[in-house]
Amino acid sequence: MKLAIMQPYLFPYLGYIQLIHAVDAFVIYDDVNYIKRGWINRNNILNQGRSQLITLEVSGGSQNRLINQVRVGANRKSFLENIRHSYTRAPQFREVFPLIEKILLQGESNLALFLARGLFSVCDYLGLHPIWHMSSDIEKDSSLHGQDKIVSICESLGASHYINLPGGRKLYDAEMFHEKGIELSFIESMPVVYPQFGGSAVTGLSIIDVMMFNDRDKCRSLLSEYRLG
Repeated sequence: MKLAIMQPYLFPYLGYIQLIHAVDAFVIYDDVNYIKRGWINRNNILNQGRSQLITLEVSGGSQNRLINQVRVGANRKSFLENIRHSYTRAPQFREVFPLIEKILLQGESNLALFLARGLFSVCDYLGLHPIWHMSSDIEKDSSLHGQDKIVSICESLGASHYINLPGGRKLYDAEMFHEKGIELSFIESMPVVYPQFGGSAVTGLSIIDVMMFNDRDKCRSLLSEYRLG
């Protein structure tokens, strides 16, 4: 069984969604510390031909708190209006904006659950249906840290293959995983460029951008633009 474990991100970039595409089961890592100025509650969208960072406010967002102990803040509607303003002329706006609106205006206020439900909805739209887990629900040795904790989760779920984003190359020891009978791989996204509003292509944006400019079939084909190594 192929498994990935990642902190929940707000409308993550395409590579994160490709990681979900590559696995059978996905663990939302909600019982680790919240990271300020990371991607948990912010991302980049296209605005007037340039990348713009937008941030969802949070309450109690201390790095001494777990992600599932943080609450969603009060700027959901203004966040949504920013997206509306930026993409109202995008070819898939009428189909995609109601999905974004539903995600942002959901009643959930726990940040981890709010982000998880957003991931579920985006993946359902894209035809991705892995087995979902919240790490806080998994029996494991919580005194462990780093790759030891990751291996513990893999063993608890019976994973034979752990796949991570490229940044994990500096964090994980393939030999240690091998000793536990777990294959370790990293996903490498291929360059993806698609028509936007003209001008130079702006890459590395939120999955919102991908969905606004590509119909569902094209989005699904982009999900396969990666290799494992």
